[in-house]
Amino acid sequence: MEECVRVVDLRKYYRVHEREPGLWNAVKSLLRRRYRLVKAVDGVSFSISQGEIVGFLGPNGAGKTTTLKVLAGLLHPTGGEVRVLGFEPFRRQPDFLRRITLVMGQRSQLVWDLPPMETFLLHKALYDLSDAAFREALDELVALLDLSPLLSKPVRQLSLGERMRCELALALLHRPHVLFLDEPTLGLDVLAQGQIRQFIREYNRRTQATILLTSHYMDDVMALCRRVMVINHGRLIYDGDLEELLRRYGRMKVLQVLLEDGADPRPLSRWGEVVACQGQRVTLRVEREATSAVAAELLASVPVRDLTIEEPPVEEIIAAIFNEPAPAACLP
Repeated sequence: MEECVRVVDLRKYYRVHEREPGLWNAVKSLLRRRYRLVKAVDGVSFSISQGEIVGFLGPNGAGKTTTLKVLAGLLHPTGGEVRVLGFEPFRRQPDFLRRITLVMGQRSQLVWDLPPMETFLLHKALYDLSDAAFREALDELVALLDLSPLLSKPVRQLSLGERMRCELALALLHRPHVLFLDEPTLGLDVLAQGQIRQFIREYNRRTQATILLTSHYMDDVMALCRRVMVINHGRLIYDGDLEELLRRYGRMKVLQVLLEDGADPRPLSRWGEVVACQGQRVTLRVEREATSAVAAELLASVPVRDLTIEEPPVEEIIAAIFNEPAPAACLP
């Protein structure tokens, strides 16, 4: 399959000014400034084929957003080779910018006091879209994201989930070939997260767009990605199959158990580690291999109103990776 993104030995370093607190230290820093070198991205290499959806995981400060900004051309790399669709992103050539998009869940491109449609029209002008191309793309996105009731409302009156759907539509009006999605479901409720995931999956199926996704929600990754990359302290420590990652490092699963009113939650500790208990809702952590058997025993032995099986938070899986040496096959 055709290579869409190529990164070889990417490095992005910053010089950060440091000084001790206090007036005297502030004066001294005027005469002799002290700097520390921060290696935000340090020798990362990977490639992504056309049409792939790849999860990009890591703790806060690991280098995920910095990498995405370099790939989108917002940051100039300190060293290494970066190619996206054959372009060097930092040159920000118009043909390159028309074919990529960057969506950051914590940043908004919509104008707060105007309806989303006003910003969509501005986007049309910026990308010099024809009336026909704009209308075709808009109609498709409105249908996929159910935006009809939202287009004429001021952005400040929209919920977070509604704003995020409009942000995605805005970012895709010019029909980019590559999507860099940085926490697209951040802060959304479960229903809104599901809507965004379904849209991303459907957009990829329809357009064969290449997608690099960062998220702290394991459900996002499980629903969308077969391949994941894990980064920590600026270095890539895993690049491979998601199922293999879960099998190797996600040794536990989480059972959310809702008991019938009046049922005693204390006996549930015999089946696993009780990590939370709020009224009749109990969270159990159990061994992955024993999940099915434990769930069956609970349903047969305890007055259960509802039971769901979940993957552990992505932070736990990533922490497990950090606590064990990565196999040589996983290293870039």
